[in-house]
Amino acid sequence: MKDEEIINLYWERDERAVAETSLKYGKLCNYIANNILSNYEDSEECVNDTYFAVWNLIPSRHPDRFRAFISKIARNLALKRYEYISASKRNPAMVTSLEELSDCVSGKGSVESEIEKKHIEETINKFLWQQDIEKRNIFIRRYWYFDSIRDICQYTGFGESKVKSMLYEMRRKLRRYLESEGIEV
Repeated sequence: MKDEEIINLYWERDERAVAETSLKYGKLCNYIANNILSNYEDSEECVNDTYFAVWNLIPSRHPDRFRAFISKIARNLALKRYEYISASKRNPAMVTSLEELSDCVSGKGSVESEIEKKHIEETINKFLWQQDIEKRNIFIRRYWYFDSIRDICQYTGFGESKVKSMLYEMRRKLRRYLESEGIEV
């Protein structure tokens, strides 16, 4: 079923919308949640919460890109769940991913306003669209989906050193780009 048809089912408050969403995007949502939570039960709960959130959000919103919309909800819910359940025990791959990016985007007080967050998000998106597709995909797999370096190597066929080098270079470029756009890093 096409995304627009699924969205229409949500607008009509037809419960088939959840089943169709699960059929089309269930694996993606599970993948995102499991990369963050590393626990099947918590991931399943997060995915179910994602469907519930989409059910509640769609009547007031009409997402242009449903895949991105549902991915973002699943990711944010998984990150919230991760924060809640593991103050001391950490998913090493996710923590490493976030630490790598901390040099580019910090959690300073000035970033707390929603307007500035939106500006940063738009600037990062603009930066990523300026990169070639290969580098952009590697960057997104690492910092959006929290894929391990090993998983990225399997996905791309590149060696570990090449992937690490590409990520390092992308982080450096991103930092310079953010600074050139007036964003304090």
